[in-house]
Order: sequence, then structure tokens, then C-alpha cells
Amino acid sequence: MPYVRRNDFKNGLTVEIDSAPYKVIEFLHVKPGKGAAFVRSKLKNFLTGGVVEKTFRAGEQVNTADVQKREGQFTYLEGEEYVFMDTESYEETRLKKDDWAQFLKEGTTVELLFYNGKVISVDVPQFMDLKIVATSPNVKGNTVSGGSKPATVETGAVVSVPLFINEGETIKVDTRTGQYLSRVNN
Repeated sequence: MPYVRRNDFKNGLTVEIDSAPYKVIEFLHVKPGKGAAFVRSKLKNFLTGGVVEKTFRAGEQVNTADVQKREGQFTYLEGEEYVFMDTESYEETRLKKDDWAQFLKEGTTVELLFYNGKVISVDVPQFMDLKIVATSPNVKGNTVSGGSKPATVETGAVVSVPLFINEGETIKVDTRTGQYLSRVNN
């Protein structure tokens, strides 16, 4: 099984610890004045959704999780479950809401993550164009550098946008950080 050194950790990396797949959420290389260096990391278990903090010695090796990616499409929301269709086999998969869901709209093409033949998570596109459904009105004199205000997009997520953005406009959002990137011209 392929492995990665702790020194090569990066956000989003999938590793296998105790026979379970984990995603590296954040990590920090620590070099104390006395003693050996180590890596402090925060890992999210794909199967349980739990987040654990682990500390590893620098240079130590960990197995990478055998996670396959296949193209899929978000078809609809049923209660608290998100229904996806594998575009190769046309099989439906249901997943409970997770942090990837806040910017997901119906019909979006995503990457389904498989571990041991079962879908464990979803990778959404890095950038999404979303319509603003609610925000405070524009006031004359607001400019690009004039500050920001909260705006609710069509998926229900709240994004901080510049003051000149109006309700009904479409904006580009970075799904990893939830930040406003630009206005989209229709």
C-alpha cells in the first residue's frame, strides 16, 4: 500500500489510520528548541464524521487511503439525505449532510469518493456560481473597497459579499473557504 511521510502532509490528503480513511483537515509542523520535530494534525474520519487530533513524529510514515474517485451528479435532497447518481453506473447513493453540502445545488457534477466499494464522501467543484436570494439593499456610494455584508445564496449558505452586490445577482464562491470571489456576468 502506498504511504506518505508526515512531513508531506497537506490539507485534503486522505490517509488510513487503524483501518479507517481520514482526511487531513489541518496540520502543523512543530520544531521545539529541544527534542525531535513532530507534526500535530487534525483528521476527519470519513466513516463516522468525527474529528480527532493526532501527533506524529516527523519522518514517520502513514498509509494513504485507497480512495477512488468517480464522476457523479447531485440529483436531489430528500429530508436530511443528499441523493447522488454515479454517471457511469447510474446507481443512486445517499449521503447525510456534511460540510461539503453548503454550496451544492441540484444538477451539480461532483466527484464521488469510494472506499472499499462504498461512497464515503463527495468532492464539490472548487468554484460555484450561486444566485443571491437575500441581502440588504445597495446604498448609493458603496464601492468595491467599502466593506462587506452578509448575503444568503440559493443553497441557503451565508456568504460575506461587498456592499455593492444586490439581491438577484449571481456570484462566484470558493467552496473550500466559503469566500466571495467575483460577480458573474449573466
